[in-house]
Amino acid sequence: MLLTELGMRGSWVLSGYEAVETVRAAHERQDDFYEVILDWKMPGMDGLETLRPIRSQVSTKVPIIIISAYDYSHIEQEFIDAGANAFISKPLFKSKMLHALQLFCDSCKTENHAAADEKQYADLLGKRILLVEDNMLNREIAVDLLQLYGLIVEEAENGQVAVDSFSRSEPGYYDFILMDIQMPVMDGYEATLAIRSMERADAVKIPILALTANAFVTDVGKGRNAGMNDHISKPINLEVLFAALRKWVA
Repeated sequence: MLLTELGMRGSWVLSGYEAVETVRAAHERQDDFYEVILDWKMPGMDGLETLRPIRSQVSTKVPIIIISAYDYSHIEQEFIDAGANAFISKPLFKSKMLHALQLFCDSCKTENHAAADEKQYADLLGKRILLVEDNMLNREIAVDLLQLYGLIVEEAENGQVAVDSFSRSEPGYYDFILMDIQMPVMDGYEATLAIRSMERADAVKIPILALTANAFVTDVGKGRNAGMNDHISKPINLEVLFAALRKWVA
C-alpha cells in the first residue's frame, strides 16, 4: 500500500524461498526489480539466508533494503558482507520509506521538488551537524538524508568520540548535535553532560537533540536534566526532525 501511494509498482511474497524464486524469474526475463525490501525475521529462510542467493543472481546495482523490528546491530556486519545496502526499522512510515528509496535514485527528485525543498528549508542550508550514532548503516542513511537538504554532517560513532570532536572544534563550528542515547563507551546522556560542562561559550548554547527509541516521559525528562534541548523519537520522521532543527536554528 505504501509503495502504491508513492507511485511505485510493487510485488510481494510471503517467504524467503518465494523471494529468491521471484527475483530469479524477473532476472531471467530481463525485468529486474528496482529494489528488494527484505524482512529479517521470517520462518524457514530468514532474511540473511534469503539475501545471499538473491545477491548472487542480481547486479550489485540492485539495492537490497532490510526491514526489521528487532535490534540487528549484532548481525549488521553479516548483512553488509552478504550485500545489504540499508536498514529500515519498523514500523514503516511513508516518509521514511520514500527517503530511503530516494537514496538509490538520482532521478527521483524532480527539479520542482528540489526547488520546493530548498525554499522550505532555506534556513538550514549550510548548517553543520554532529551526528552521534553507533549503528553504522543508520548513520550512513541519516547522513545521506540530511545532506539531501543541504546540511553539512560530521559523524561520531559513540558519545566519547562526540565529546572529543566537539572539544577539538572551534567555538561555533557546529550548529547542532543529534545525539543517540544507547551507545557503547559513552551514552548520549553522559556525552551531553560532558559537553555542557566544558568551559566555552557554545558548550551551553549549542542545541543537542536526542535521537532514541525510548519516547517515554521519563526518558524525555532524563534528557532535559542532562542538558538536551529536544527529543526526536526513532524511527525518525523527517518532518518532525526538520521542524525541531528549525525550532532551534540560530
